[in-house]
Amino acid sequence: MLIRLLLIFLLVVFAGRAVWRLLMGVVEGATGSDPRRSPAPQRGTRMVRDPICGTFVVQSRALSADSRGQTAWFCSEDCRRKWTKTASA
Repeated sequence: MLIRLLLIFLLVVFAGRAVWRLLMGVVEGATGSDPRRSPAPQRGTRMVRDPICGTFVVQSRALSADSRGQTAWFCSEDCRRKWTKTASA
């Protein structure tokens, strides 16, 4: 009897989850967005190129350094450190 009730409970839980996922998929398809994901970057976001490794980085998230009136953008602290050494030499 107890095993039968447990099996019924598990069946209800799995069926409820399946219905919930189905409804969330319908909402996502109708609105074109998924509330569980972070928003995508806007189109037209300015990208800058790291002069050391060549990686493109969103400018608002990139590290920067100035040398002789020139600003450079970097993907990591390691690349910025390498550039600073070569720019000061």
